[in-house]
Amino acid sequence: MKLAFIDVDTQLDFLLPGGALYVPGAEKKIPAIARMNRYAAENGIPLISTVDAHTEDDPEFTQWLHHCISGTLGQRKPEATLVSPSAQIIVRKQSTVFYDHPALQTAIQEAGADRFIVYGVVTEICVKDVLLGLQRSGYAVEFIADASQELDSEAAEKMLKEFQTAGGGISTTWA
Repeated sequence: MKLAFIDVDTQLDFLLPGGALYVPGAEKKIPAIARMNRYAAENGIPLISTVDAHTEDDPEFTQWLHHCISGTLGQRKPEATLVSPSAQIIVRKQSTVFYDHPALQTAIQEAGADRFIVYGVVTEICVKDVLLGLQRSGYAVEFIADASQELDSEAAEKMLKEFQTAGGGISTTWA
């Protein structure tokens, strides 16, 4: 089985207490996210990192506070989570539902993997979309719990039970 990693939306606006849509506790996940990203880069494992990249008037802001405006500090990833540009594919998106986005689909296909390791924020929103999308597409998928953070623990727990029932694995960082 060929492996690829997907690092979902690990951006300053979500990860840090001063961020526009801070996910409480997410800053504690940065070391685990960084370890996973470095492991992928050091071992030649394809690494896909999704990032929100919104415009000032993005329609998503009718549902969520303004966040991850393209070009702002909050839209950036923490330096610790960045690896060589040749080892990290950055996929920019404007929606919480994005698994079918052509750029992500191209990155997944180019990775040539049949097994994916997924982590990031927010577990029950954007991470969920990637996890369940990969499962629906027939890939083997593993969720890394200690490199991910949820907003609503009950919703995350419910989603992860569905994910496991459908054959998904849950583990902790092993990098």
